[in-house]
Amino acid sequence: MKILVTGATGYIGKRLIPLLVNDEHQVVCAVRDKLRADKAYLEDDFIDVVEADFLKPETLSNIPKDIDVAYYLIHSMSNSSKDFESMEERCAVNFKSYIEQTNVQQVIYLSGITNEDKLSKHLRSRKNVEDTLNSDAYALTIFKAGIIVGSGSSSFEIIRDLVEKLPVMVAPKWLNTKTQPLAVRDVLAFLHRSAGKKEVYNNSYDVFGPEILTYKEMLLQFAKVRDLKRYILTVPVMTPKLSSYWLYFVTSTSFKLATSLVDSMGVEIIGKPSSINQLLEVNPMPYKEAVKLAFEKIEQNSIVSSWKDSMISSGRLRNRLHKYINVPKFGCFEDYKERKVIDPQKTLDKIWSIGGNNGWYYGTFLWKIRGHIDKLFGGIGLRRGRTSPTELDAGDALDFWRVIFANKAQQKLLLYAEMRLPGEAWLEFKIEDGLLKQTATFRPRGLWGRLYWYSILPFHGLIFNGMINKLVDVDT
Repeated sequence: MKILVTGATGYIGKRLIPLLVNDEHQVVCAVRDKLRADKAYLEDDFIDVVEADFLKPETLSNIPKDIDVAYYLIHSMSNSSKDFESMEERCAVNFKSYIEQTNVQQVIYLSGITNEDKLSKHLRSRKNVEDTLNSDAYALTIFKAGIIVGSGSSSFEIIRDLVEKLPVMVAPKWLNTKTQPLAVRDVLAFLHRSAGKKEVYNNSYDVFGPEILTYKEMLLQFAKVRDLKRYILTVPVMTPKLSSYWLYFVTSTSFKLATSLVDSMGVEIIGKPSSINQLLEVNPMPYKEAVKLAFEKIEQNSIVSSWKDSMISSGRLRNRLHKYINVPKFGCFEDYKERKVIDPQKTLDKIWSIGGNNGWYYGTFLWKIRGHIDKLFGGIGLRRGRTSPTELDAGDALDFWRVIFANKAQQKLLLYAEMRLPGEAWLEFKIEDGLLKQTATFRPRGLWGRLYWYSILPFHGLIFNGMINKLVDVDT
């Protein structure tokens, strides 16, 4: 079959595509920006990558019309738009309008469990998308999941931060809310096995794990898996805003995402039983087993996708990397340094391993201070780290930077700053003519931007000199 996957660079999409390819389906990956597509996709005979923005109907003609099945995986937990629900609906309307003109027989949508009368903003939006996608032109299959547990998922990383950082937690009362966590492996099994299966046409299914747990129980079971003793006291006086700040300062989440999660965590997410487990032969695993499997992936450095690499972890770039790939010159300040390269491969390996747990090779404590300052002003700080310790691709998060261009063959890495700044900043590493050329570019916004640049100039001389020296000195 020819299968369309929307949200192909997202957490679920990146994990689903290899499963479909292994079945020798022809997969069409719809992305807003080809720079963000996995480089392996461009070399795979079973994958076609097309640029399509579902907020811009004129771009959808890039999607071929001879598709059989389409996955609708478009959703953003922390879009900053005040008109969020309207944007979600527009995406669904535009998708449906175009897909109805194709040969598609089935659309598969991953939604959220929406059985309560009172729903959060994001669950309301997902339910509205379900209604919007209904059509007489194709069969719609809906899977509704609750908390997804897997390496790199937002819920997993937030729970991990809380458990590993706080021996004692004074937590909001929503920790007593009940839910049914589901392993990401089981989510993918439902999605994967339903493609082209007529028994699930025009049906909606809640998919969930075998246990009903409170968020507090999830934290404590997570701690047991990690052999940690943790104590949790829930208090009734913490407002949603204070709860959001609590998550924001303790975990790696952004404030927008923390606000969305707090809004959703007040709603019980309990699924309605159906025959779907037997029909697709999926036996969802217990929560503890899902956590153990997630850590196996982390220890093997084989995390396929992470919410931190999604644009929602900062929201500044809106998925359009190509707009930032040409570093401006006019009206900019520049810190340029170059050094002779002794061993290009070792220098490249160091560049590709920069940030995260490896630090920035020189003055890392100053980078950490800058990260704390950023977080105090509502920025992302250094908390995102990096998904892989040795690999970088366009679109990846790297501490408070975003990877705009990464090509080892061309010996070039370009980063764009997502920290709070009175302007815009780029950091480029390039090996050319036997030299490592390191360029920090800052485009100031107004007087404050210029004052900011001059105020940090002494630190630049220290940090950037030390960093480039470490990058070319293969013995350090």
